[in-house]
Amino acid sequence: MIWTVKRGLLAGGGALALCSALVCSTLVVAQDAPESLLPPGFDDPRPSPSPTPTPAPSRPGGTSAQPASAPSPGGSAAPRIIPADPTGASDAPVAALPDKLPTLAELDSMSNDQIDELLGLKPKFDIPASVRRSMERVGVIDSAEGGMPSQALAGQPASLVRAALRGTKGPLVSRWGHILLRRTLASRLTAPADMNPVEFAALRANVLNKLGEPVVARSLVQDVDTANYDAALIGVAFDSYVATSDILGICPATRLHGSLRTDPQWQLARSICDAYSGRGSSAKTDLRRARTREIAPMIDVLLAQRFANAAADARGAVTIEWDKVSELNPWRFSLANALGVTIPDKLMRDASPYYWRSAAIAPMLPLATRAQAADIAAREGILSAQAMVDLYAQIYADDEVTGDAATRAVRLRDAYAGETYENRVAAMRDIWGTEGQPDYGRLVLTAFAAARIPANDALADDAASLVASMLAAGLDHNAMRWGGVVSDGSAAWGLLAVAQPEREGQVSTSSVSSFIDDDTSAGQRKSRFLVAGLAGLGRLDKATAVNLAGDLGDSLDKPTRWTRMIDKAAEVNNPALVALLAGLGMQGDDWGKMTPRHLYHIVSALNRVGLSAEARMIAAEAVARG
Repeated sequence: MIWTVKRGLLAGGGALALCSALVCSTLVVAQDAPESLLPPGFDDPRPSPSPTPTPAPSRPGGTSAQPASAPSPGGSAAPRIIPADPTGASDAPVAALPDKLPTLAELDSMSNDQIDELLGLKPKFDIPASVRRSMERVGVIDSAEGGMPSQALAGQPASLVRAALRGTKGPLVSRWGHILLRRTLASRLTAPADMNPVEFAALRANVLNKLGEPVVARSLVQDVDTANYDAALIGVAFDSYVATSDILGICPATRLHGSLRTDPQWQLARSICDAYSGRGSSAKTDLRRARTREIAPMIDVLLAQRFANAAADARGAVTIEWDKVSELNPWRFSLANALGVTIPDKLMRDASPYYWRSAAIAPMLPLATRAQAADIAAREGILSAQAMVDLYAQIYADDEVTGDAATRAVRLRDAYAGETYENRVAAMRDIWGTEGQPDYGRLVLTAFAAARIPANDALADDAASLVASMLAAGLDHNAMRWGGVVSDGSAAWGLLAVAQPEREGQVSTSSVSSFIDDDTSAGQRKSRFLVAGLAGLGRLDKATAVNLAGDLGDSLDKPTRWTRMIDKAAEVNNPALVALLAGLGMQGDDWGKMTPRHLYHIVSALNRVGLSAEARMIAAEAVARG
């Protein structure tokens, strides 16, 4: 598995009070003014006594680390144990005969689960009382491991948190915004006071699934005892297990809560779980009945039969034929990958980004397929620069991999080990692609190679791409070495102006004007994002920023309900709430959906709550990708 979670410093939270309920079904995307997030009127926020955050410092030297990284969410936090029942009462179900027993014919047609339920033998828990976990804090990254403080959202209105989570329905335009939101959602948090912890876990896991982070979502739902699951948490847990091709992971839920769902895929999953729990005969009968009754498309049932047969040692081969299949769905993609069944190219060509995000983190897939998917995953923040290098190292070592992925792996080695710096940069150009703007996923791939290139006047023409590549992995100190080489007002200067860790004084207005004059991006988006980013970081005088933005056709200070809300969250120093609202405002599939006004308020809010490293990286990414 080549998945990583970035690490960063987070802290404290204040409380926001609302005097009326939120409309939780509202979706706020980056390209539209989020007018419907909040109702008219809300009270001034009440800061809580939580500790204020410390800005994440950049590591000095030539190997600076990413400013917002966190350990993989399988951390070593101690389990939360509920004391054993002092009465010594047993959890084992006690059989109780029903008033009316079924006939022998009816019993013969019933499944084992149905018989257990009839006789009251169906278990309510799958673990003893002495080792059940409290739901006071749910998550996978503790504050000591780089996550948010556990009480960060405890004092917030449930309606606000619910609206922010329900409103985040898709990927973010920003790689660094994705990394920040993922870390916030995965943190070990206490639910808002008036929200059920199970609902809170389900909402967070659902957003992680939609971001293309099913591995993190699966870890999050596993931090809740299965006996506590409700229908919503079962749904997002099922989605995360399917997306990771871990079908058997849902089996405890099918055993304890089998009756909460009746859809075809759930029925097929229950049959698979029966097969792997020693009830092969029952599973075989159920799957044969599903095939006869056509409860689901034939391909879905056949894949389930083959998966179940692997456990039940059933006789008879199951032939998988794709001829009549016109589209993929998550179930087909998951089981085909788990079984090693090749999905036809024609189906993958028409597949949505969901399948490529899943393919990037699926270790059972061919390396060439994962490399094809990795560009999307790196661009969106799912894969780190180190994970990308690890993937291509495997490709380089495997002589059986051919085609573009193999060629790229060779050129990546040249980017590290070329005889001259010019040769190394030439190799990076081949990886980036020479047509138009470099692919941002490839910039992530070459980040560490770019950091090994010393600042050199002879390579000044490539400075912008080299700096953008380093900043894609958060290597800001390495990037700043080019400050003495690039000219004021150049593309590379613009990146360094927002990425600089510490700056005394403000940037030169004339340098910004030079950048604007030379900007050839569509709609001068790079210039608009530069002005918004510098203003958000406080590196441009407010009046100057407003004037420059106005000349470019933007209004940075026109308020909306969303801008008021994120500004209020920053005022009370609540980085967790700022991160949720920033994610809400960064939804979209490309930077054309982001407005300078949104960027300004996001960067400003993050900078004010101590997340200056994330604020700088988001601003630099906007300039690089605008």
